[in-house]
Amino acid sequence: MKQIAVFLLFFVVVSCQYFDVKKTTSDAIYQEELKTFNWNEVDNYPSFFACESLQIKQEIKHCFETTLAKHISESLQNETIIVNQDVNDTIMLSFLISEKGELQINSIEIDSLTTHEIPNLEASITESLNTLPKIFPAVKRGQQVKTQFKLPIILKVDE
Repeated sequence: MKQIAVFLLFFVVVSCQYFDVKKTTSDAIYQEELKTFNWNEVDNYPSFFACESLQIKQEIKHCFETTLAKHISESLQNETIIVNQDVNDTIMLSFLISEKGELQINSIEIDSLTTHEIPNLEASITESLNTLPKIFPAVKRGQQVKTQFKLPIILKVDE
C-alpha cells in the first residue's frame, strides 16, 4: 500500500507541470502578431477609379502606375518646351500616397543638364500631379495605409 501511495504521490508531483497554464497578455499577443506582418506589402495597392474593376493585386498596381505615368506624360506633352540641345533623361519621382488618398511629392530627381534646358520642368510635373483624378489609398488588413512609390519618367525632347 505504501508503494502505491508513493507512486501516486510521485505521479501527482510529476504531472502538475501538465496543468501549468501559461498566462499571456493581449500586448504580448499583439507584439507576436506584429512580427508576422510583411510591412513591405499591402493587401490592395492605391488605385484610380479606372482601376477599381480589376481584382488581381499586380494588375491594380500596374494600372495605377501606368495611369499616373500617362497623366504626367499627357500633361507635359501639352506644354511647349523649347531646348537648345536634345534632352534624353530619366527623372525619378518619389512620392507618398496618404491613407486619405492624397499625393505628396517627396522628391523629384532631375539631372542638372535637364534642369538647365527646361527650368520649369519640376513645376510642370508638380502641376500635373495636382490635377490627378481621385486616388483610392492602399489597404492593409482592412485599414487604409500610407504607401511610398518611386516612378521613373523618361523624358525625350529633340531640338
